[in-house]
Amino acid sequence: MRARRVVGRILFYLLVAVIVVYTVFPFYWAIVSSLKAGSALYVVEPLPRHPEWDNYVGIFREQPFGRNILNSVFVATTVVALSLGLAITASYALGRIQFRGRATLLLVVLSVSMFPQVAVLSGMFELIRALGLYNNLLSLTLSYMIFTLPFTTWVLTTFMRELPKELEEAALVDGARPRTLVTRVFLPLMWPALATTGLLAFIAAWNEFLFALTFTLSNERRTVPVAIALISGASQFELPWGRVMAASVIVTVPLVVLVLIFQRRIVSGLTAGAVKG
Repeated sequence: MRARRVVGRILFYLLVAVIVVYTVFPFYWAIVSSLKAGSALYVVEPLPRHPEWDNYVGIFREQPFGRNILNSVFVATTVVALSLGLAITASYALGRIQFRGRATLLLVVLSVSMFPQVAVLSGMFELIRALGLYNNLLSLTLSYMIFTLPFTTWVLTTFMRELPKELEEAALVDGARPRTLVTRVFLPLMWPALATTGLLAFIAAWNEFLFALTFTLSNERRTVPVAIALISGASQFELPWGRVMAASVIVTVPLVVLVLIFQRRIVSGLTAGAVKG
């Protein structure tokens, strides 16, 4: 019995080690590759002997990469703010108010997020052009809401349903209106779910490529995924992998830091509503 426990524990730690290597190795190799240039990129070594820091300097010197980062920050932040603001009120209506067709409406909201981006690309392009937002960062904010708003609404609705009814009843007895009920009673209890949905929506908006490529034209309006994809070398057939990896590392580090900071809230937010009591 004891030998079986030892073997099980060894297999468990072996599985954890495999998962860690599988997930961390690509980022590690991107860092190593970002410090190489020329033929050194094709040499396999754990650490570069002569680090090429010029890759990090070159992406800012040869293109407006700093502006691209600010564009991504602006778009992702506005998407998160609008998605959470609308999802909080929608989750209260879908999770706490009884009305006919509530379940059907919630399924419709969820089904919207299941459509692939290509299926709605042409329609979104016509809408963006009609609104005069082509090559404008607001076009990305509007289009990204298609896949962030249904997700945030679904998660917050699930969390809202699990909040104690006694809190709502006590607030209503004291004369609280629905807006006060949401902002003063429910909102302080929803921080784990808000942190989870907000961070996942931020990552989705930060990494989005298809809409950003379609709805922006100039270098000053592009976000980082498009800017990285359009990095070119000295000739048409040459791709500077060192600078591509350097740019990838720069835009990945903030996401890693955010996940590490909010990891506990992410776990508690994802498991909220999983068990009904």
